Formats: sequence, structure tokens, C-alpha cells
Amino acid sequence: MRYSKSSPTVNAGSMADIAFLLLIFFLVTTTIASDEGINRKLPRECPPNVDCSTDLNERNVLRIVLNGKDEILVENELVSVSDIKNLTKDFIDNNGEATCLYCNGKQATTSSDKPTDAVISLQNDRNTSYTLFVKVQDEITKAYYELRNAYSKNKFNKTEDSLTPREMKEIREAYPFIISEAETKYIIR
Repeated sequence: MRYSKSSPTVNAGSMADIAFLLLIFFLVTTTIASDEGINRKLPRECPPNVDCSTDLNERNVLRIVLNGKDEILVENELVSVSDIKNLTKDFIDNNGEATCLYCNGKQATTSSDKPTDAVISLQNDRNTSYTLFVKVQDEITKAYYELRNAYSKNKFNKTEDSLTPREMKEIREAYPFIISEAETKYIIR
């Protein structure tokens, strides 16, 4: 008597179909996170053997410092997040007139020569919370959007969403978003 040693097999013909169906199911039902972050345009790379440094007039730089205790200092004066938008707008759009940006017992007069020369210098400490950093960024961005929107209404008598690309370019050139970001290692206060 002969015994055949055949081992039992599993029919794997439909396994590929099942795997394919599971793959399709997970692809269709999975949501992909779309984190955007803070949208900023970086400056162009400086060509070799060219001096790309720019001399800035000190009065054209508004210094905003975020320290490790989540305090905001504008020109060395303690301010709140809600003050940032108006301080930024006053600094950028003052037609070169000296203004009192934050008068808390002291006169802190500063101004930019014109909106195209205004630079916002944002410095943060390593211990600054990300939440505060984003809130300050949002307030600075709101200031620029409000200035651009007012310019749009005065110049073109249109809202920002109804502008032509040429008009939008003119508004961006009139109020360029110039921000310098740097990390400060030690902020003494």
C-alpha cells in the first residue's frame, strides 16, 4: 500500500483580490492631513561675488521681541498681542511722520519713511511658545491685509477679491510684506 504525502494547500487565488479590495478601501477612507504652516516668500539667493546686503535706516525697523516668558516687547516696551496689529499699521503707514507707537509713560517715537521701506523685525527666544509666535505672525499679517484693503478701496474703489492681477501687483508693491525673523539666544529683561 502506498500513501501519498500530499500536504493540504490553501487556495490563495482570491487572496490577491482581497488584498486589493482592502487597499482600495483604506485609500478611499483615509484622510490626508494638509498642514499648511505659515506662508512666506523667501528672498532670492544672492549671486556669487555680489554684495546683497542692504543698509537700513534704523527708523525703518520695527523691533518685536518675544521672550521666553511669552511676553511681547515692541521697541523695548511690554505690549499685548491685541496691540500688535495697530502698532504695525501705525509704523508702516505714517507717511514718514514721527508717531508715538506705544506710550506707556514713556515716549517711544518711531516711524518708517514710507511703507516700502518699513521692515518688521520679529525675534523670538528658544522658549517662546509656538502659539504666541503664530498669534503675533497673524496680527502682523492682518495689519498688512488691512492696509492693502484700504489702499485698494481708495485707489481702485474695489475690494481685494475683485482686483485684476495688475492691480493686485500694484497693491503688493505699495505695501510689501517685509519681515525679518531671527532667533535670539538671550533676551534680558
